[in-house]
Amino acid sequence: MPFTVVVAFLFLAFSVDANPVLITSSPVTLPISRHLNLSSIHNLVHHDQTRARYMKNNVECSEPKLESHVVVNEPVTNSAVQYTASVGVGSPPTYYNLVIDTGSSNTWIGAGTEYVKTSTSVETSDTVSVSYGSGSFSGNEYTDSVTLASNLVVTKQSIGVAALSSGFEDVDGILGIGPVDLTVGTLSPSIESGIPTVTDKLFSNGQISVHSIGISFEPTTVTSTVNGEISWGGTDSSKYTGSIAYIPLTTSSPANLYWGINSSIRYGKSQTILSNTAGIVDTGTTLVLIASDAFKKYKTATGSAADSTTGLLKISSSQYAALSSLYLVTAKGTFELTPNAQIWPRSLNSEIGGSSSSIYLIVADLGHNSGQGLDFIAGMTFLERYYSVYDTANKRVGLATTSYTTATSN
Repeated sequence: MPFTVVVAFLFLAFSVDANPVLITSSPVTLPISRHLNLSSIHNLVHHDQTRARYMKNNVECSEPKLESHVVVNEPVTNSAVQYTASVGVGSPPTYYNLVIDTGSSNTWIGAGTEYVKTSTSVETSDTVSVSYGSGSFSGNEYTDSVTLASNLVVTKQSIGVAALSSGFEDVDGILGIGPVDLTVGTLSPSIESGIPTVTDKLFSNGQISVHSIGISFEPTTVTSTVNGEISWGGTDSSKYTGSIAYIPLTTSSPANLYWGINSSIRYGKSQTILSNTAGIVDTGTTLVLIASDAFKKYKTATGSAADSTTGLLKISSSQYAALSSLYLVTAKGTFELTPNAQIWPRSLNSEIGGSSSSIYLIVADLGHNSGQGLDFIAGMTFLERYYSVYDTANKRVGLATTSYTTATSN
């Protein structure tokens, strides 16, 4: 079933140099905006679960090691199902709204706005095809200049141009920033090493000196707003508080194909609802998904009941008052989702087909019991409370508190 993507266009008017530029100053940002317009969150729950099933059945990941410090930041858009950014392709660039996805690694355009070829567009002899579980695309592979910010242009970046696509309404494609091995097998004829991601190219070109990505999201109670940022080559210290806890990537399959970590999940002070296991951090998932056996424990502990209209769990005002925090407990730190962080923004209930007076939880059933190598997904609703870092060089995921970690805006 195609996933619903509703995007706020955020066009960046930049004049660009077609040659690679080494960024030596402070972070350069590409903003992210949120736009919400869903008739029913059933689409959202189904999308997340379908995506999770596909990811669980996918295949493998790994990468190198490097150094130093140059950071490039850029704004992005949260569309409730996905975050998107306005990215330029070609010279002069045409801007496309691309989903920012840490759970896939191909960059492609053409689902909405048609590809505009320029002097930098080079068609290869390869065809490309990728399935996302709840969507897919196929077409031809090109190399072209990709503009991420006014002083950050990736030359000869490999991109797919869709001839056919499904499940990508109101968006032009995907900017894939997952591990490069996820691209293996997507080209025909296949390339054993995979297709270098935008992050890989930036690093190999010397345009960033650290092989990592920092992402900032912020919770919001309005349907459309700029509420995030993506940084290439390091972190933006203005977006987090305290220090970043770095968690090694898991070795458990299939979570090790993605930005996977090991963690247990605790409800309240002492109730472990999911023993230490592998899961992933994923911008392409909206909710917090936990294995079915853990979900049943969570449902019982919260006293919640399934809501037939939205598909989410619903609690009463008195149950909300008694709600305990939910904790992601890792070897490098414990990350709390406060009671307020566990609920959908009440001012946006009507946008998901819910009642304005109801309280809905953002924790949902992953769709399979634990012990299968991918037992939780910390999606957008988790990442709106924490700054996250995707460190290819050192094979780790970083998490840090922000000024929104304990916000009560929902």
